[in-house]
Amino acid sequence: MKKSTVRNGLVGLAAFAAGAFLAPFAGTAADHSDSIADALRAAWPGMAEGATVVDWEGNVLREGSNGYTCFPTPPMLSGTAPMCMDAEWMTWADAWANKKPYAAETLGISYMLAGDEGASNIDPFAEGPTDDNEWIKEGPHLMIVAPADLLDAFPTDPNNGGPYVMWKGTPYAHLMVPVGARD
Repeated sequence: MKKSTVRNGLVGLAAFAAGAFLAPFAGTAADHSDSIADALRAAWPGMAEGATVVDWEGNVLREGSNGYTCFPTPPMLSGTAPMCMDAEWMTWADAWANKKPYAAETLGISYMLAGDEGASNIDPFAEGPTDDNEWIKEGPHLMIVAPADLLDAFPTDPNNGGPYVMWKGTPYAHLMVPVGARD
């Protein structure tokens, strides 16, 4: 997914992460069933049951109780890229979207079990593939933020056959954990 496109959508997410009030969306859950279903595709079934679902404008489409917030695929994308984040990832997302410093003090887990549209493996703000930015379209995966020293033991090569660090050397470094095949 184009990270600048998602960054634009993260305005609502950043407000949520900062603790701002998000008003429930007008209408019924049935009105938003497609967005809710898309968002929950990012989660494993046990988590999906209790997750809050928020659209990219910051409207709560469904209240949840388990501490995870799920977002549907950003509306400006033609493919698939829903995600579910815990509180630490919401803090990370606010920092990334606003280009603020971030340093994980605890583990955080984000689920993208429907895969994504692609991102640079080395540049957190790349807008598309180039010859030198290691663009990778990942299949179903988890993303883990952790204190930087815990990430040091992992490679950065997305083709190593296991987990890898994306955006190493930046405040937004995180562990990518593939759990399914890439397209």
